[in-house]
Amino acid sequence: MHRIPVFSVLVALVLVSFPGLASAQHDNDAKSKIKNALAAAPTAIAEGATVVDWDQTVLREGSNGWVCLPDGGSGPMCLDGEWQSWAHAWIGHTKPDVKKVGTAYMLHGGKDASNTDPFATEPAAGEDWIISGPHVMIIVPDPSSLDDLPSDPNSGGPYVMFQGTPYAHIMMPVGDR
Repeated sequence: MHRIPVFSVLVALVLVSFPGLASAQHDNDAKSKIKNALAAAPTAIAEGATVVDWDQTVLREGSNGWVCLPDGGSGPMCLDGEWQSWAHAWIGHTKPDVKKVGTAYMLHGGKDASNTDPFATEPAAGEDWIISGPHVMIIVPDPSSLDDLPSDPNSGGPYVMFQGTPYAHIMMPVGDR
């Protein structure tokens, strides 16, 4: 015989009895995501940024052209227009068409599965997640111009992520891990 956990029944009864509670939880969740996303950038940028969740739900409209996303597993981030275009290409596995230098902030740091494979979702066997402290990311129109820069994420200084791919960009640490 299948037993329904008592806690699940209690939660369901509370939500049915007090429908505004579910809405309040959603509002608190949205507020939490907005706060998390905006913490990725300096205040002057965050104040006017649009906040978008990873499912593309707009959580807050902005006015300055920046888009901030809450932590979706790799850390909260704020992207300028060039980075937004880059991100759409990355999500669609298409080549980015970067027209000018672009800037993105991840002032709470982040983690990545790979420094070489832009589409890795887990570290390779025997490898660890790459943990980045607070940093700024820079993209340039010609990613091959970054080929001679260091690519070691543990060097303590700026390095190139995804070197040798169309998704190459500079990771510039701005604080301790």
